[in-house]
Amino acid sequence: MLRGIDVSAYQSSSYDTDGLSFVFVKATEGRSYVNPRLAAQTKRGRDAGLVVGFYHFLWPGNLTAQAEYFVSKAPDRPGDILAVDWETTSDGTHASNAQKDLFIRKLKDLRPNNQVILYANRHFWLTIDKTSYSGDGLWIADYVSAGKPRIKAKWRFHQYTDDPLDKNVADFGSKAALRKWAEDA
Repeated sequence: MLRGIDVSAYQSSSYDTDGLSFVFVKATEGRSYVNPRLAAQTKRGRDAGLVVGFYHFLWPGNLTAQAEYFVSKAPDRPGDILAVDWETTSDGTHASNAQKDLFIRKLKDLRPNNQVILYANRHFWLTIDKTSYSGDGLWIADYVSAGKPRIKAKWRFHQYTDDPLDKNVADFGSKAALRKWAEDA
């Protein structure tokens, strides 16, 4: 299993990259938020030779506008991974299955040279999701042993803890295999 982390404005721009193969950086949320540390956190990952991904926290509604906002802020580089963070919003709502699926498809149209994946926690995947559509792969959050999420679906990334920060593993045999998959969008 490859090791990686995901970071947002809550984490430092000088995060530790030792032993990591990848990093996901929060880029945007809804149609107005941009991570103020996006550029610095991205640079840190690229300088360390990590495979870099970006995620967008999805809100219900205005899906085309959200997708366009995300791709206008996330760097446009083949080989980067784009992720849709589908969970409960701060106001207690969440995008519907149809909205989640439409958003992923819109990202695929806007960024055909990037893999587009779905991030969901185990509860969402097992009880809210009705379509099992995750674009090019599933990034599942389930806080158990690394690489052993309690789901039957094939997954690419597993977030297994948030202590002291969000730690992940990737189901690839090597960093080269992850990079090749990311570049073969």
